[in-house]
Order: sequence, then structure tokens, then C-alpha cells
Amino acid sequence: MKKNLNQDNITPTEDASGSKEEVKKDFKGLVGSTKVFLRELLDIRTNTDQEATKEAIVADIPFRGHTSWILICSIFIASIGLNANSTAVVIGAMLISPLMGPILGLGMSLAINDVDTLRRSLKNFAIMVVLSVLTAYFFFAVFPIRDESSELLARTAPDIRDVLIAFFGGLALVIARAKKGTIASVIFGVAIATALMPPLCTVGFGLAIGNMDYALGALYLFTINTIFIALATFLIIKLLRFPMVRYANSKKRRLIARVASVIAVLVMVPAGYTFVKALNASGFSNQAHQFISQKIVPYQFSDGGRFMDNFTDINYNNGIDPYIELVFMGDETIPENVIATWERQKNEEFPKLRNTELHIIQGGKNEQVDQLRYVNELYESQKSQLMGKDDKIAFLEAELTRLKKSAARQIPFGDISAEAKANYENLIALEYGNALRTDFNNVDTLSVFQVKWAPGLGAGRISEENKRLLQWLKIRLKDSTVQLRQ
Repeated sequence: MKKNLNQDNITPTEDASGSKEEVKKDFKGLVGSTKVFLRELLDIRTNTDQEATKEAIVADIPFRGHTSWILICSIFIASIGLNANSTAVVIGAMLISPLMGPILGLGMSLAINDVDTLRRSLKNFAIMVVLSVLTAYFFFAVFPIRDESSELLARTAPDIRDVLIAFFGGLALVIARAKKGTIASVIFGVAIATALMPPLCTVGFGLAIGNMDYALGALYLFTINTIFIALATFLIIKLLRFPMVRYANSKKRRLIARVASVIAVLVMVPAGYTFVKALNASGFSNQAHQFISQKIVPYQFSDGGRFMDNFTDINYNNGIDPYIELVFMGDETIPENVIATWERQKNEEFPKLRNTELHIIQGGKNEQVDQLRYVNELYESQKSQLMGKDDKIAFLEAELTRLKKSAARQIPFGDISAEAKANYENLIALEYGNALRTDFNNVDTLSVFQVKWAPGLGAGRISEENKRLLQWLKIRLKDSTVQLRQ
């Protein structure tokens, strides 16, 4: 029986072509399904109540009556929490604070060209800031305990993380506001995360103690939060296509649109500048810490030196004369070639540190009295932060004791050499230095003098002069351990 080889009458070429078409259809179906899934997952337009959102934002703008007293009470609570270094109290104050209303009003009014809402937002924003700062100033000026707690100091030096927190917090807040059935937990969370109130309290603290650096740093952080929350509000309102406010007068409508556009640009320019500035400062700080951990920390001392990592000072200074200050303690000094190597590595391997000065503070290169004063100041300035860190306090106290002993041994070498020359006419050179001596139980520091006599003196005469000079030095310096070498 013969088989029918052309039973289906399908050629291999047609079969391959059909397979490709099926693959294309499957791929298109997968892409389409993915788009639908992502649209359903991320689209926020379909569940937005534009009218209710606008009414809610406008209703939160005014500061009068109950809202003003709530703000004053929350500022007092936050100031007490910052003063007591209590994070829980500060969080509680942020939860009851009504600071966010005028900032959302600013962003929304710019997005929809609503000049009346913009005017009310600006007026109430100014009232909010002045009332908050005055309340905080009054508290810190009257309250007797005004310690510089870590909660306060944390609000004086904003960085890139504060920019990102403010922006994404603002996005979350506006999205939550726009949803039908507002998500209250998100609003409370954003109030905590963006932390508008603590910077204003820190401004009042800085003014109360007369420290303008604290006040300006905290005001800068508050400005960052305000700008980026308003910017996030502006972008979301535009994305959700809220209707623009219409004016009967066409000239007025065009004027309002232009004014709103100009203000929006003015808001975005400092926002972008602040972001870039904070990003540069963050990059500088990261590379500075990498440089220290990779190049400085591994350095091995051979005779009792120590790198004081906790006292490192990294100062970006807005890119103007930035510096890194490294503190070393102990008798051993770091060789010049090692410092030169660090300078070269800093410039070649860490591009953001090329124009950065490297300040090396080490005991061996300073006069003992200056070194003693530096450690005293260092100890006093860091004492409050070192409480509870017994090992560091013990080390500083031991270092202070050693330097006091060393400073006590310092002599007025200029006076001593002049007197020695007047008393001993054959003396032509006198050198002085400290030496360490140990009996393997204790280590003593000795004052050692080296002399050079005029040529032509006999050995007996030199021996006699050495005895007289040594006896005079012991009496003059009141130190029986003085050594004399030739």
C-alpha cells in the first residue's frame, strides 16, 4: 500500500512562516498584557477626586484660631523634645503639626494658575514660619537648660538625603491627598519623614543662643523641605491634569499664567541648584571617608602613635577651600614622604578631593605647650559627646597627663643657652633634646644636652668644664636627671 507523501500539502517553508507569525502574536499579546498590568498597577488618574483634593488643600491653608494654637503647642512640644534629645516627643509633635497646608497650597496654585490661592498660601506660609520661629525662640530664651543635643545638631547640616526625603515625601503626600478616600496614615508618615517642624525649632534655638550658623543651617534645611514638597505637589497636579483656573478677562488670564510660570521656574531653579549642591557635598564626603579608611587608617606606627579617627574634621564648605583635618597623637611624627604620598593619592585616586587641603595635626610637630592646649580644648569640646564612652575618655585623660608631664619638662632654651655662653667662654655649641629611658618596668623622659668646646682645650680641662656645666644645669633647671653628652 502506497503512502500519500503530500497528505497535508504543506511545504517546510510555509510551516516555518506560520511558526514565526504565532511567535509574533504571542509576543504582542505578552507586551499588551504587561502594559495593561502596569497601567492598572501605577495609574493614579482613574481613582482621583480632583474637586475634593482641591477643596481639602485649600481648607488646610489658613492659620487662624484653632490652627494657630495647635501650631504653637506643637512647636513647644517639639522644642522640649529637641532640648531633651527625645525622638519620640519630636515625632509626636510632628504628628499634630499643621505645617504642611500652605506648602501644598503653593504647589497646587502654581500648577493650576490660581492666583488667589497662591496669595493666601504665601501669606499663611509667612505667618507659619514667623509664628514657629518666635515660639521656639521664646522657649529656648526662657528655658534654663539649653544643651546642644544631637537631635538639634542633626538639623543644622542638610545633605542629599534630606532633598530626596522631601521630594518623595511630597509625592507620597499629594498622591494620598488625591485618592478618593484620603489615606490618613500616609499623611501622618510624610509629616514625620519630611520633618518641617524640627528645623524651625532649631532656627529659634540658634537665635536664642546667638549662634547664627545653627540658625542658618536649620533654615536652609527647612527651605529644602519646603521647595521640594511644593515641587512634588506641582508635578503631581500637572500629571493628574487638574483643570486650570479660568479668568473672564483674557489679558488677566495670560498675565496670571505668565506669573505662575515664572514663579514655578523660580522654585525649580533653586530646587535644582540645591540638589546639585547637596549631591556634590555628598560625593565629597563619601570620597573623603574612603580616602581616610583606605589610606590613613592602615598606616602603621612603630612607636606609640595613634590616629584619632573620632576627631577627623571633613569640611566641604560649599566647594570653597574644602579641607580634611586629621589628628594624630603620640610621640612619633609622620614622615614628610608619607604625607606627600597621601597628597598624591588624594589627588590621583579621589577626583572630588583634588582641591582639598590636607591638614595634619600631630603631636611631634607642635610645641609641647601648644599640643597640651590643643588636647585640652579637644577634650572639653568633645566631652559631652564622649559620655558613656569610657575607653575614649580614659585615653584622652592619659594623653593629657602625658603631655602635662612633657610640658613641665620644657625649658626656656634661648635663655639657658645665653646664660651658658656668658658663664663658659670656651663653649661654642649647645644642643638640647628629650630622650626616653626604660628599665623595662617604667619609662622616663630625660633632658639631654650636648656640648662642643673650643678646640685646643685639654682632656682634663674639658672634663672639668663638663662637670661644672652639668652641675649648673641641674641647679638652673631644678632637674637632677639632666644628662650631658659631648
